[in-house]
Amino acid sequence: MAGYKPVAIQAYPVLGEKITQDTLYWNNYKTPVQIKEFGAVSKVDFSLQPPYNYAVTASSRIHIYGRYSQEPIKTFSRFKDTAYCATFRQDGKLLVAGSEDGGIQLFDISGRAPLRQFEGHTKAVHTVDFTADKYHVVSGADDYTVKLWDIPNSKEILTFKEHSDYVRCGCASKLNPDLFVTGSYDHTVKMFDARTNQSVISVEHGQPVESVLLFPSGGLLVSAGGRYIKVWDMLKGGQLLVSLKNHHKTVTCLCLSSSGQRLLSGSLDRKVKVYSTSSYKVVHSFDYAASILSLALAHEDETIVVGMTNGILSVKHRKSEAKKDSLPRRRRPAYRTFIKGKNYMKQQDDILINRPSKKHLELYDRDLKNFRISKALDRVLEPSCAIKTPEITVSIIKELNRRGVLANALAGRDEKEISRVLNFLIRNLSQPRFAPVLINAAEIIIDIYLPVIGQSPVVDKKFLLLQGLVEKEIDYQRELLETLGMMDMLFATMTSKESPSLLQHNASDGFLENKKIES
Repeated sequence: MAGYKPVAIQAYPVLGEKITQDTLYWNNYKTPVQIKEFGAVSKVDFSLQPPYNYAVTASSRIHIYGRYSQEPIKTFSRFKDTAYCATFRQDGKLLVAGSEDGGIQLFDISGRAPLRQFEGHTKAVHTVDFTADKYHVVSGADDYTVKLWDIPNSKEILTFKEHSDYVRCGCASKLNPDLFVTGSYDHTVKMFDARTNQSVISVEHGQPVESVLLFPSGGLLVSAGGRYIKVWDMLKGGQLLVSLKNHHKTVTCLCLSSSGQRLLSGSLDRKVKVYSTSSYKVVHSFDYAASILSLALAHEDETIVVGMTNGILSVKHRKSEAKKDSLPRRRRPAYRTFIKGKNYMKQQDDILINRPSKKHLELYDRDLKNFRISKALDRVLEPSCAIKTPEITVSIIKELNRRGVLANALAGRDEKEISRVLNFLIRNLSQPRFAPVLINAAEIIIDIYLPVIGQSPVVDKKFLLLQGLVEKEIDYQRELLETLGMMDMLFATMTSKESPSLLQHNASDGFLENKKIES
């Protein structure tokens, strides 16, 4: 056995998400912190100033959270009915909120009682925002109206009645205090100018509009409604640039990253998707437990907060970069130690003797070399190997099967050992790269341990689960083979249809050439 050849560990291609810079960036968040609110979280808004607190609107309360706190640091609850929206002013000192009774209230973050109250809407207010000059508030409500309010005087300045259905979203320009945008269930998005008392641009989204977002430069507008996200060029009068349809259900919220290079969208399909604003392709996505209603990003994307229909607030904080401990450098050999003898020229009578390199075998290879097949299988089924490097475990199972001793290695195991084998098969059987090897191993286990079913409830449960997985995987492969056969038949039919036309084309070309030669 001096010439034992170690088991070749097959390098299986890893199927799944391609690792990109966006993947590394957006996966660099800690485990989410979940906070239970009193109702569906309809709005989340971050303050633009330190310490970057955020306001959460749920039911009849507005909670102010510190960026790293799990308990609200302040609560505003003086609403007659459900509150739907709350937005910070640019300096983070004031907060404006709209409620179901049509009222709008202005709060000072340092106090609790409202500073101002605006009465004018007759139905629920779903969108409020501060204009760029910080002294006016824009609101949209279910009474089909959009209103502009003056904060110092608590008076209504303008009313726009151009929408024909509920106004559910809106935002103000960050540069021009006279421009603001609203979206309505009448499928339109309108940009209003306070100087003209009417809308200056109107675009047709095609679905009830749930959210609008104006880029900081004011040149691009994003609207979301239905399954569609549309980007409009406002400098060209509202020309449609791109239409995206990457969600399976209604898109409810939009958000822009701090750099402005990534657009985020949340949907009722429980996913948050990240788009590149240069190509408008999906570069990353997050999965959540419930339908998403609201979404917000903190300064420098340090925190991402998602509000869901079940009242859960999911908060993810970015991982801090761990500083490497500066260890004292170990003194290394001098440079002359490495180059010693390098320049020696071989003489004619010299004999070159190569030192044989000693090969170190892995523990499972040593067991296989000494025919300890069960022990070799036990080594690769340990969690440190089976979870981190399952390809090694699959390669050993494949080698045992090649030698014809896989059944001997799997037989005679107690409850703990067979549970470890069943756990590995259940975890990896559905992976296409391991399926051919593991299906065979699963069938061998079923044949060996079927007569002793009923002696252990734990093993029985896993055994039935494994049996169902094997049958399901075999059905999948059968369906794939049938689909492949249908595709081959279609391709063959297309080829047979193209070949006569090619022959006729070649014949006509030859006839024309003969005519030219005769002439």
